[in-house]
Amino acid sequence: MRNRRSLQRFKSRGRVLVVLAGCAFLGACASQPEAYQVGNTAPLGPHGGVYKVGKPYQIDGVWYYPSENYDYDETGIASWYGPHFDKQYTANGERFDQNEVTAAHRTLPMPSFVRVTNLDNGRSLVVRINDRGPFAHGRILDLSRRAAQLLGMEGTGTARVRVQIMADESRQIAMQMNSGQLQADTPPVEAAPRAPVMAESLPPPGVDARPQPIIRAAPAPRPAAVAQDPALSPARLARQTVEQGAPAPGHLFIQAGAFQRYTNANRLNAALQAFGQSAITQVQTREGPLFRVRLGPFSDMHDADALLETVLKSGYPDAKLVVD
Repeated sequence: MRNRRSLQRFKSRGRVLVVLAGCAFLGACASQPEAYQVGNTAPLGPHGGVYKVGKPYQIDGVWYYPSENYDYDETGIASWYGPHFDKQYTANGERFDQNEVTAAHRTLPMPSFVRVTNLDNGRSLVVRINDRGPFAHGRILDLSRRAAQLLGMEGTGTARVRVQIMADESRQIAMQMNSGQLQADTPPVEAAPRAPVMAESLPPPGVDARPQPIIRAAPAPRPAAVAQDPALSPARLARQTVEQGAPAPGHLFIQAGAFQRYTNANRLNAALQAFGQSAITQVQTREGPLFRVRLGPFSDMHDADALLETVLKSGYPDAKLVVD
C-alpha cells in the first residue's frame, strides 16, 4: 500500500500485519517505494489504478529493482493481508479490496498477472499484482484475503508457493493500459494450462454453495501467442477459478546467494558454516551454470525464519527463503 503500513510488518496469529506509522505517503520518505502519482503513469482505471513499474527503492538496507520481468518464476513463502487495509490506496493508485483476487509483489509491474500455486495443497489461482510488498523478510508475495481463502491458506497465514508470471497476459495488459484501451481491473484472456487439472469454481464470499468439481483435460500445445480460450475468458477469471493439482510441498531452504563463478559460491559456503550445514547446488540457466549456496533444509518454518533473520543481520542482505 502506498503509506508506511506496507513497510513495517510483523506476524500475529500466523498472519503478516502492518504497523501504521511514519510518513503519510511513500513519496515523502527517502529510499522507499515511490508514491502513486497521476501524470507520469498510464490512464486511470475505475478504481484509480494505473500501469506502473516504478523506480528502485530501499527497505531495511535491501534494494529492490522493479522491472518488466516476463521470465519471473520463483518459489518461497506467501502471506496475506486484508481487513485493516480495505479501501486504502495501493502502490499503483487502486482502492484495495480484500475480497478481490490481488496481491502485492516487490518488483513486478502493476498490474500484471501471475499464477500462484500453493505447494502445500496443490491449489493454483491467477492473481493480479496491484501493490508493493511484502517487506517482511522471508516472504515473496502478500495475497489479498480472498486470494488466501481460495488458495486454502487463510487459517495458516502463510504457505509455500510458486509464483509464475503470465507473460503474454501481462504484456497484453501493459500494452492496452498504456494505450488507454484497458482499465486496470479488467483481466485479459488467459493462456490455456499445459497439464491436466481439476478446475473448481468457488462461490463469492458469504454464499453457501457447494460447487461440483469438473475434470478438464489440457488441450494440445499452442503457440506462445495469447490464446483466445473461452474456457479461460475474462468472465471466468472474474469468477475466481481455482485449479487443483497434486501437492508438492518440497523442502525449505535459506538461499544466501547464487553465483556464475564457483569460486565465489565456495567462498560464501565456507562463511555460512558458522550458521549451520550449508551446501552448493548447481543449476543450468540460459546464461550458463549457476551455483546456489543454501542452508537447510528446514522442517519448521519458524526455525527457518529465525535463522534467516540472523543471516541477514550478519551481513548477507540477499538471503531469502526458497522452496525446492
